[in-house]
Amino acid sequence: MKKFFSFLSVFFILGATYAVNMDSSRYRIQFGNVNIAGGEKTSDNYNLSDTVGQTAAGKFQSDGYIVKAGFQYLHSIIPFFFSISNININFGSVIASTPVTQTTDLTVSFGGAGQYQVTAIEEGKLRTLNDANNIPDTSCDGGGENTCNEDWAKPWTLNSAYGFGYRMDGDDIPQAFATESSHFRPFPDRTTDEPAVVLMSSGNVGKNRQATVTFKLNVSPIQTAGTYQTVINFVATPSF
Repeated sequence: MKKFFSFLSVFFILGATYAVNMDSSRYRIQFGNVNIAGGEKTSDNYNLSDTVGQTAAGKFQSDGYIVKAGFQYLHSIIPFFFSISNININFGSVIASTPVTQTTDLTVSFGGAGQYQVTAIEEGKLRTLNDANNIPDTSCDGGGENTCNEDWAKPWTLNSAYGFGYRMDGDDIPQAFATESSHFRPFPDRTTDEPAVVLMSSGNVGKNRQATVTFKLNVSPIQTAGTYQTVINFVATPSF
C-alpha cells in the first residue's frame, strides 16, 4: 500500500530599505560630498562619473569599524537588486522512497564598493500543522564521509536515504557547494540556534548574478501521512 503526502514547504517575505534627502527650508544637499568638481560626464563614446578636490576621501578602518568616505564609494552604477523566482514551493503528493525536487532562482545585481551576500535559514523542520510530526533534515547517503551537514554538501543518491535538503548551482556560490548534481545538504535550523548559511557572496560588480536552489525531499514508508510545511528565510545584504 502506497502512502501519499502533501507538502507546502517554502514561503518568503521580502522587505525594502529607504533613504532620505538632506534638506531644510534653507538648503538642499544634492551631492554625497563637498568638492570643487564632480558628477556625470558623457560623450558619444564614454560615461564618466568623478569627483575632484574632496577632502578625506578613501577607506579608513580600525578595530570594530570601516569608513569608506568619498563620492565613488557611495555612487553605484548598478543599484542593488534581489529577487526570488518562486516563493511558494509545493511538492504536491509525494510517494514514499521516491525523491522529488523543486527549484527557485535567486537573482542579485550589485554595484557597490563592498560586497553582498545572500543567507538562508529554515524556521524549523518540515512539520504538520499541529506540530505532531516532522520530517528530519537530510544527512545525505550517510556512512561517515558521505554524511552531509549545514556546512558541506555530500552525495544523496540512495532512495533509502530520507529527509529534506537542497543544493546550489550558478553564480557566486561558496566553494563548500559541490558542483556535482548529486550533492546536497540540510538548511540550518533556527529552532536549534544554528547560524544562517551564506548561499551567494561576491565583491565584484555585476548585473543579474543568478544561482538556482534545488530543494529535494524523500520520505520514509513509515512517515506519518499529512500536510507538512516550513518557512525558509532568504536575506540579501549589500555593503558599500
